[in-house]
Amino acid sequence: MKWLNEEDIEHIAIGASVLGTGGGGDPYIGKLMALHAIRKYGPVQVITMDELKEDHWIVPISGMGSPSVLVEKIPSFEMLMAPLVAYEKASGKKIDIVMPIEIGGVNSLIPVAVAAMKGIPILDGDAMGRAFPEAQMVTFHLDGLKPELVTIADEKGNTVTIEPADGHWSEKIARSITISMGGSSIVADYGVTGTQAKKSVIPGTLTLAQKIGEILKQPRNGAVHPIEQMLTLLDGHQLFRGKAVEIKRGIEGGFTRGKAVFEGSEENDLDSCVLSFQNEHLLAEINNKPIAMTPDLIAVLDEETGMPITTEGLRYGARVIIVAFPANERWRTPIGIETAGPRYFKYPYDYTQLEILIKEFVPS
Repeated sequence: MKWLNEEDIEHIAIGASVLGTGGGGDPYIGKLMALHAIRKYGPVQVITMDELKEDHWIVPISGMGSPSVLVEKIPSFEMLMAPLVAYEKASGKKIDIVMPIEIGGVNSLIPVAVAAMKGIPILDGDAMGRAFPEAQMVTFHLDGLKPELVTIADEKGNTVTIEPADGHWSEKIARSITISMGGSSIVADYGVTGTQAKKSVIPGTLTLAQKIGEILKQPRNGAVHPIEQMLTLLDGHQLFRGKAVEIKRGIEGGFTRGKAVFEGSEENDLDSCVLSFQNEHLLAEINNKPIAMTPDLIAVLDEETGMPITTEGLRYGARVIIVAFPANERWRTPIGIETAGPRYFKYPYDYTQLEILIKEFVPS
């Protein structure tokens, strides 16, 4: 049995921001909410997949909307709890465990705060293994499960309950409601039994985020740089080193969309890199050729500190190291690529695995 303490939250916030590929909401906000909840209500128990019972009822809780809006509209505790209250009322079921829908920034820590307030455990796992921008981009959808019941709340006290036909309609309707709520909401969806969770949930991702945070937070006096240690842990690759020279970012359709352009330095002195994002980094191109693409993970790290930088936190002049990691194998299947591959986001590439793109790349 494991209980999350304040130090664990600090580490999860860092690691989840890496796995969140630039999205999932501001990890600093999530950290503050989780820390405050733990201090007020007590530590949170973490349940592993092996500890789940067949009849446990597990509900993911998360933020929806543009990360840029969330920075200005920080959720209250009442807003965090409202979707769960509505979910229990509409379903007639008592929620035993909450879980992150994704491992990314604030959305890894909102469930921690809710678990502390409700006095229930959090599951060590999620439904993406990273962060994705749309509601149907979850392993539940890959397994043919429907959200069935979705509850949505805002900071004004509004709560909406919907029964969408499938994950795509859940995304369309919930996104439209979220835009009407000012571009940011808290959502409960995809309630599952312990049996279903064992089949669909990607296990151990909270623990993985914590390990990443511990690595990046350690003193920089070892023989191996923490970024290199993290890349070893995640079977990852360094793609690019350079400086941000142009950032185009705006809110469109409830998402933060844009591109960031980097000029290279040191080993990439003659190269340029472009990152395209929709909340999360989805495509990396070096010298106009793809080097990494969704569903594989792309993260931007501060060159000096190794700390992850979100899409809304990236600024002109930032000196960065861009890294990438293979996605969970569930996303490399035909249905995974159809659901969250580059063609879905209208990028002009068929999905190619990160390992292959790395081998084929020839620097200038």
